[in-house]
Amino acid sequence: MLLVTLGFLLYSIHEGRQRSRLLVEVKNATKTLTRLEYFLTVSESLLESKIEVVGCVTGRRPIGDDEKKVGSVMNTIKTATSRGVKVKYILPKLPERLYMGCLYESAGAEIRYASCSLVNSMRYMVVDRSLVIIGIPEHAGEKNATNKGHKLPSQGLASILQNHFAECWERDLPLKGYIKEVMDHTGMQVKQVSTELGIEISVLARYIDN
Repeated sequence: MLLVTLGFLLYSIHEGRQRSRLLVEVKNATKTLTRLEYFLTVSESLLESKIEVVGCVTGRRPIGDDEKKVGSVMNTIKTATSRGVKVKYILPKLPERLYMGCLYESAGAEIRYASCSLVNSMRYMVVDRSLVIIGIPEHAGEKNATNKGHKLPSQGLASILQNHFAECWERDLPLKGYIKEVMDHTGMQVKQVSTELGIEISVLARYIDN
């Protein structure tokens, strides 16, 4: 799965020598993480960040033990953003992912939603343009939970992902815009959205023009 993920990224590099050099760099730097180590690494990297953290994440609502893991990540986002670190995440453009979008923004992150297939199939985070953390699901698909991860201190790979992120970010919908789009397309009112997606009305009210 990691090779497939990297294949998407390295396809964008046309010059053979540069691609080969990056493959060697990634191979030497890769550290495989268990599911628990993955969440711990995400939190630690946010705490150690100095300038910016960007990434594509699944935005799945946590259940069971994952609620504590995600809660810890939210706390570290709050800590990072309070120090002036910019945290930006792109989520798949799926209505059920609005819950996590609201949660991320309440912690201080900036959120946008994308419909491109690459965002739906990838989970990565780039820290200060030098460290990459890639999440790998047990089975392919954006609905499957991250089962393990890889930590790659690679400026070359970080640069590719940073560029990919920047291109997507410019054309993706902010949280407020996506909430409006969902309401317009479904005809749901605020109370219905709150009931269907589990988002408090007071939270939705921040993003809806009166």
